[in-house]
Amino acid sequence: MTSSFDTLIARAEQLLARIETVLPQALSAPDWSAAVAWRYRKRSSGHATLEPVRHISGMALHELKEIEVQKEKIERNTRQFVSGRTANNVLLTGARGTGKSSLIKACLNAFAPQGLRLIEVDKTDLVDLPDIVEVVCNRPEKFIIFCDDLSFEDGEPGYKALKSILDGSVAAATPNVLIYATSNRRHLLPEYLSENLSYQHTPDGEVHPGEGVEEKISLSERFGLWVSFYPFSQEEYLAIVAQWLSSLGLDEAAIAAARPEALVWALERGSRSGRVAYQFARDYAGRTEAPKASAERIADVAGLDDETSTVE
Repeated sequence: MTSSFDTLIARAEQLLARIETVLPQALSAPDWSAAVAWRYRKRSSGHATLEPVRHISGMALHELKEIEVQKEKIERNTRQFVSGRTANNVLLTGARGTGKSSLIKACLNAFAPQGLRLIEVDKTDLVDLPDIVEVVCNRPEKFIIFCDDLSFEDGEPGYKALKSILDGSVAAATPNVLIYATSNRRHLLPEYLSENLSYQHTPDGEVHPGEGVEEKISLSERFGLWVSFYPFSQEEYLAIVAQWLSSLGLDEAAIAAARPEALVWALERGSRSGRVAYQFARDYAGRTEAPKASAERIADVAGLDDETSTVE
């Protein structure tokens, strides 16, 4: 009888162990010495982890051209943050391919020796922001929680979670955490013509239609620093092309000869963005007899042409 009971207990313990492996578990701290950047990942089982990013883009601040005003603002805010002074959450908005994500990569590289760290969080996982903040709140490092290409549709759960963390939660702000987000949409939520028409009150209309519109912009207003990016002019685009070709090892004569092709490249793509400039430079350098080091440099900054790839 005792043997049967012991067998039953053993099988019950095995069953409980299997169940525990599929139940959601609290987020645990990673080995913080393994990297300076992490990705927050949630598996289908519900388990969430902070995965180290071991190969980080070698982007440098001086390599980002024609965005000097924006660069100064972001660099200053980040320097204040890592120095232990007050700083703001940041929303970078504007034209695609103008260097929003690249600027954050470059800041990470510049300030990592001073203790800056980055955690990339997808917008679908923003509901877990309180758990992430809880894991890092007592760490000596400074953490940027980064969400790239941020925008919401009505009713998405991450919207209210982010809004609460930025400003309005009962919990006090954590001094070693800031949120940096990029978006092509300044107000982050879609706005419709019908919302303006609602000011013409109808029998079944909203009593206070203005409040609905204010809700649309309330999330953006919770970012203390807004930094706007604008499409590049032709000369600005060519200056960026020249910067990347120089970085990839081409001399001044080769850079000057590349200008007509650079303009055609941009015309074919309908854009004069920094991303397009880098894509052209990579293609042109690969077709010419550039120094061998250019291939190494291409690998070093791989990921610039795809701003959704944030830290690799």
